Amino acid sequence: MKFHRRQFLHLAAGAGAAPALSRFALAQAYPSRPVRIIVGFPPGGATDITARLIGQWLSEQLGQSFIVENRQGAAGNFAHEAVVRAAPDGYTLLLFNPSAAINATLYDKLNFVFLRDVAPVASLIRSPLVITSNPSFPAKTVPEFIAYAKANPGKIDMASAGVGSDTHLAGELFKMMTGVNVLHVPYRGSGPALTDLLAGQVQVMFDNITSSIEYVRAGKLRALAVTTAMRSAALPDVPTLGEFVHGYEASGWQGVGAPKNTPAEIVNKLNKEINAALADPRIKARFAELGSAPLPGSSADFGKLIAGETEKFAKVIRAANIKVE
Repeated sequence: MKFHRRQFLHLAAGAGAAPALSRFALAQAYPSRPVRIIVGFPPGGATDITARLIGQWLSEQLGQSFIVENRQGAAGNFAHEAVVRAAPDGYTLLLFNPSAAINATLYDKLNFVFLRDVAPVASLIRSPLVITSNPSFPAKTVPEFIAYAKANPGKIDMASAGVGSDTHLAGELFKMMTGVNVLHVPYRGSGPALTDLLAGQVQVMFDNITSSIEYVRAGKLRALAVTTAMRSAALPDVPTLGEFVHGYEASGWQGVGAPKNTPAEIVNKLNKEINAALADPRIKARFAELGSAPLPGSSADFGKLIAGETEKFAKVIRAANIKVE
């Protein structure tokens, strides 16, 4: 049987188009069954709340259940590894926070490389940390805090949610950039640290705004500054730390990832839906209540954010010689 040249070119073109058509069909059909969103922290925390908000939106928009699964432990590493090992088919997603960028340097022997093995899907929110102090603490502003710390080296207790947490590293970054010497006091979570801060057992804390904002509003804690580059709409009268310490920026953020090699068509579909959620007035209002701001963008934008945060925290961890037991 002989093929004419025109027939051959037509068949060749059709064969080349088939994979593209199958990928398109896959994205069109996705999701055809429930999707898991794995969270590396307990139910009720800030990351879990975000996962449930975005999961409900995706369920409503895409017609399948997006089920949140909490796999806490090892500062999120259990969840990270579970997603790395999952099939790259769009049915296992990860909702994560700065711990992913921090752990890359903090832990020596991980079974994965986050930047290599997790595909960024979409950023969700950015939220400031806030420098809070007990009202009895004599410094009422950041300049006063720096001056007091330099006059009393090693005598100020700085609480954190644990060694290597974002609340710890934000404080270490502050120490590096100002040259102050304050004593780090790690706790097992933000809750116990806040309890001692409220009681005056420790003097200051770099805390996630979600945890401490109601205490600030009630006058039980004093807010000296927020750590983002811009002031927070939730605490508009509180200055940024960068207004006094040039170039300082640290923030909480959250986003969605998937196993590497997840089809680009599925990643793009999820990114589009998540960005639509971030533009929805109801979702924006709920995040505002939690002191967070939507962080829309492409999957490539999110990848750059993760890489930049990984590099920044690596410098802090190495300079401060931070190690986990």
